[in-house]
Amino acid sequence: MQTRTLGSTGPAVSPVGLGGMSMSGTYGAADRTESIATVHAALEAGVTLIDTADFYAMGHNELLLAEALRGRDRDSYTLSVKFGMLRGPGPGAAGHDGRPEAVKNFLAYSLTRLGTDHIDIYRPARLDPAVPIEETVGAIKEMIDAGYVRHLGLSEVDAATIRRAHAVHPVADLQIEYSLISRAVEADVLPTLRELGIGLTAYGVLGRGLISGHWTPDRTAGPGDSRAFSPRFASENVAHNLALVDALRRVAEAKGCTVAQLAIAWVFAQGEDIVPLVGARTRERLAEALPATELTLTADDLAEIEKAMPRGAARGDRYPSAFMSGLGVGN
Repeated sequence: MQTRTLGSTGPAVSPVGLGGMSMSGTYGAADRTESIATVHAALEAGVTLIDTADFYAMGHNELLLAEALRGRDRDSYTLSVKFGMLRGPGPGAAGHDGRPEAVKNFLAYSLTRLGTDHIDIYRPARLDPAVPIEETVGAIKEMIDAGYVRHLGLSEVDAATIRRAHAVHPVADLQIEYSLISRAVEADVLPTLRELGIGLTAYGVLGRGLISGHWTPDRTAGPGDSRAFSPRFASENVAHNLALVDALRRVAEAKGCTVAQLAIAWVFAQGEDIVPLVGARTRERLAEALPATELTLTADDLAEIEKAMPRGAARGDRYPSAFMSGLGVGN
């Protein structure tokens, strides 16, 4: 597997990364044994970028990855970790904490849970409106200087915040949702990243499964599945959105690939500075996703994809309304 470099200062990683969130109950129950086998399969296929967060099931995901990565050469994979989203014992988030002392506290717990002496890319999950980004980034810079962190990352912030953070310490990459149905990043954020030499790791490339080709009109989110609260999966929107997927399916069939592969390949084709994150929690879904990086899309292919799923065509926000205000860009 070839590599892509995250910006001008970041690490060289595999052209697609593995996101761990779905292995910790976000989309309903996941099988622990199968999740670990999926991590192993990804590593054996050449995937080197592994993404997680300390709040994925309150540390569950970090502990799961620690088990899956145990015994592996630490230099053979790159760990990307998000922090700062506060949780309570019940469902839902309870705010954000980007204070310097909190940054170091979160990091200490992540290092312990992951069983490692350093995090490769460390990033606040969301902007804390009560703390200047310079203070949050300054604390991460201290941890970089101390050897506990290798690179600074950001997540879901706007162009102005990227510039402010980058002025304190070079940013390796921005993690943000980017897919055929979530393209707000193209207006201001992506040009800013390219101006400053910052990479982009794209999550949600399959729209949380909505544009994977596997979601059907009669399917509903089961117990513990956060998609039950997603506007794009809501009854008033899902039929419209799946009609877009049907149009995309026709393009995929003509190309000789699956809908999921086409959607991932589209993100991959948007620039060599972009690394899609695949949230596979089974070896079957991983095996479907990985060939997407070898799928060449011609100008005609891209035009057909755009016709099938034009920018802004999806209905519904990408997050429930309570979360949209905390994002640097919209849909």
